[in-house]
Amino acid sequence: MPFCSLVAGKILCMHGGLSPSLRSLDTLRHIRRPQDPQSGSMEIDILWSDPDEWTKGWRENNRGISFVFGDDIVIETCKKLAIDLIARAHQVVQDGYEFFGQRHLVTIFSAPHYCGQFDNAAATMLVSEDLSCSFHVFRPTPKMIRLAMQKDESPNEASVTANTQ
Repeated sequence: MPFCSLVAGKILCMHGGLSPSLRSLDTLRHIRRPQDPQSGSMEIDILWSDPDEWTKGWRENNRGISFVFGDDIVIETCKKLAIDLIARAHQVVQDGYEFFGQRHLVTIFSAPHYCGQFDNAAATMLVSEDLSCSFHVFRPTPKMIRLAMQKDESPNEASVTANTQ
C-alpha cells in the first residue's frame, strides 16, 4: 500500500503529515515497499506527524512518536513541492474536516462518533476535475449514539470474569 498519493500533481494525500526529511516529491516516489517503518524515519512521520496551531517549525509529538509542525512548515512544504494542498487524516476533528496552514492542509476524519467517545461528525472530500474541493459531512445518527451508549453499559468479558472470581 502506498504511503501517500499525489492527485493531479497538486494535492498530496497521506495518513499523518509532514516530515523534516521530506525534501522533494521524488523522496516520496522512492520509498521502499513493503517495509516496517523504523522510529525516526520519514515513513513514520508520514504516518504519525500532526499539525499544531501553537507550534512554529518542528517539535516532538506528545504522542511519543514523530513530530508536530506549524503552519509555517505547511506553507514552506507546499512551495517546495509545488503543490496546493496536503490532505491528511489521523486526528479526530469536530466537524469532519478542518483546515490549517492558510488552507494549504486539511484534516479529513471519516468516522462519526469515533469509538463512541467523541461527538464528532465525519467527512469525505470530493475533488472536481478543476481540483476544486468540496466536503460531504456525515453527522452521528441518534441510533449510532444510542448503540455506542448501550455498548458502554454492557459488561465485557473481562469484567464478567473479574466479578466471578
